[in-house]
Amino acid sequence: MSEVADLFDPAFLRTLDRLTLITRRPLAGVMQGERRSPRRGASVEFADYKPYVPGDDFRQIDWNLYARLERFFLKLFVAEEEVTLHLLVDASASMDWGHPNKLRYALRAAGSLGYIALASLDRVAVQAFGGAAGAAGRQRPVRGRAGALPLLNFLSRVRAAGSAALLESCRRYAQTAGVVGPLLLCSDLLDERWREALAALRRRPFEITVLHILSPDELAPAFEGDLRLVDIEGGEPVEVSADVDLLERYQERLAGWRSEIETYCAGHDINYIFVPTTIPLEELLLDILQRRGVLR
Repeated sequence: MSEVADLFDPAFLRTLDRLTLITRRPLAGVMQGERRSPRRGASVEFADYKPYVPGDDFRQIDWNLYARLERFFLKLFVAEEEVTLHLLVDASASMDWGHPNKLRYALRAAGSLGYIALASLDRVAVQAFGGAAGAAGRQRPVRGRAGALPLLNFLSRVRAAGSAALLESCRRYAQTAGVVGPLLLCSDLLDERWREALAALRRRPFEITVLHILSPDELAPAFEGDLRLVDIEGGEPVEVSADVDLLERYQERLAGWRSEIETYCAGHDINYIFVPTTIPLEELLLDILQRRGVLR
């Protein structure tokens, strides 16, 4: 419980109760929830009439309308159904880096979005790629406020380790996920196959939002002199001499890489949000994600 409180401040979570997850497409869930469905069903909000045909539920006949028109019509109501939010967290070794730490930031962002969805009686499914999360890094879907503690407990146990194998992980998730819905991928995307990984997710009609999380140490490294760089996820060490020219070329490559990702996402209906870990989580949730149409 102390790990949960350390990662997710209870007072902060209570401020999220007024937020709601936005879905851009009409999605039908499997249980009744608190958001409108494209289907018609039984709820408290009237939607329309339809002529009665044999086999319809006669209890839905509007007898007042019959008294005026002498024809049978059924009342239709808006069905309110749940949505399944999919949270994918990159827990590879490269995420355990920076001040503030990338993995901690990703877990807090994912947990906050999950909490908001559960408060609306939606379902939340969560998967940690790489890392040491237990249960193969996957938490069974939870629903409603009662699911908040299991979700936050799971995320608080995630530790960074190894490689995310982003393409294989995203491909497997897309193949095995049940009901589609909004999908949040929290990753530094430090995988050369990031494009294929996003394409694998797009094979299912998820509403994909990518939180591209980088630390200030990666955005503006304060290196100088002769260095030996070691890939934390494997690969051969690289000897470099960090001078002004090298750092300028690094910034150019970094800007080009980010632009490439942003352009790909814009062309494939993916909501791309670049998030340095220096951005306060409150600003991300209460400002940025609302302006980008993820929350309201």
